[in-house]
Amino acid sequence: MKDIKQLSVIGLGLLGGSISLAVLRSFARVKVIGYSHRPSTRNKARKLSVSTDIVDCLKSSVSCSDLVILATPIITFEKIFSEIADSLPDGCIVTDVGSTKMLPHRWAAKKLPKRVHYIGSHPIAGSEQRGIEFARDDLFEGAMCILTTTKKTDRQALQTLKSFWSKLGCSVKSMTPTEHDRIFANVSHLPHITAAALINANNNEDLKFAGKGFMDTSRIASGPANIWSDVLLTNVNNTTKGIDKIIAELVKIKKAIKKENKQQIEQLLEKARTKRATLIKYKYKKKELIS
Repeated sequence: MKDIKQLSVIGLGLLGGSISLAVLRSFARVKVIGYSHRPSTRNKARKLSVSTDIVDCLKSSVSCSDLVILATPIITFEKIFSEIADSLPDGCIVTDVGSTKMLPHRWAAKKLPKRVHYIGSHPIAGSEQRGIEFARDDLFEGAMCILTTTKKTDRQALQTLKSFWSKLGCSVKSMTPTEHDRIFANVSHLPHITAAALINANNNEDLKFAGKGFMDTSRIASGPANIWSDVLLTNVNNTTKGIDKIIAELVKIKKAIKKENKQQIEQLLEKARTKRATLIKYKYKKKELIS
């Protein structure tokens, strides 16, 4: 981390703003440059003192930085890579906080110069809220952060990025972009689709009677539609395979109920209950859940 003297955050929403605040808190000597294409966001960022400096030029925002973090919608990454390519200093590390990784790696290989190092980052943190006004300097404490690498990934750059996220409070794991997108289609993208389907399967009048269980189950359907549509469209094959698996499980339960097969219903429900209990135990052990 001693090599990082200036850092740029492109995109100042919840994640970008939280990264900026966390860096200001954790790295006293690192200068943070914030960029947003929206004047209103830049004004809010200045009032909230989110970064050391807030600029209105994308290229100049990265021209002297050792680490550049994209915190914009995934679908914008390819264009941003193209626009900043010539302005990046030699040896600069470029990363992002997007929820899918295969396409960003492909875009980076095509658009970024060989003299810089791209590594994907996916901090598993956030909320249904959006906007810089919800940014927090402790958002990443206790969170997991996945770094995605290939055979060409620079080992020193990887170690620097691991140290960076660790300092912000994350437990860091590495995997390939392919493995990342397969896993998170099932444990992140699929839950969002399922929550949205659950809401859409009910009419507004019936929803007024929903209790806490329904509210807990459907919570993540409150996520921004434009961001989630980008996520789903940048991980099409894995997500559609996941939907097929959910449908298959629903069909199993549907058939058991239709046949009034109490034993089979209980077996399916107990299987899920046991697997979830094991998951919770693991998360407590890893300190990824707070009792």
